[in-house]
Amino acid sequence: MTTLEGQATVFIAVDHGTAECVGIHKANVGTRFEDLEPIRQDVKARFGACGRGVASGPTIRHDNGSQYTSDAFQDELRFLGAASSPSFVRSPEGNGCAERFIRTIKEQLRWVRTFATVEELRRTLRQWAHRYNEHWLPERHNFLSPSQARRELMQKQAA
Repeated sequence: MTTLEGQATVFIAVDHGTAECVGIHKANVGTRFEDLEPIRQDVKARFGACGRGVASGPTIRHDNGSQYTSDAFQDELRFLGAASSPSFVRSPEGNGCAERFIRTIKEQLRWVRTFATVEELRRTLRQWAHRYNEHWLPERHNFLSPSQARRELMQKQAA
């Protein structure tokens, strides 16, 4: 995304089941280490900490970009206990939930606004992700917000 300080890279993690943004991060330079931050945000929120094997169970769907196929990214997923699930090469529909989320960010932020600073972008992304989770109404969830869809899923799993 564009700021008056220069370009910034945005990394996201979206729950495929609920369409909820579970992690969002901006970086001045998009490296194979920065791409892990949204995953760590989700692991900390769901499991209380980041540590060996703490996130056993989840599968992380990602594209085949160099950041996500790097040893650093794959080693971190294994360390956390999460499985790696790369989408098919040149098939963005295999990662459609994240692709749709990125399109929404572009439509609502990137293409309509320039940010003065990278810090302003970071704050705006966090606020926007919260609004998205609470107020976006995807048809696939019968027009429940991603947060409402998660709550319903958790209630069903607890029953």
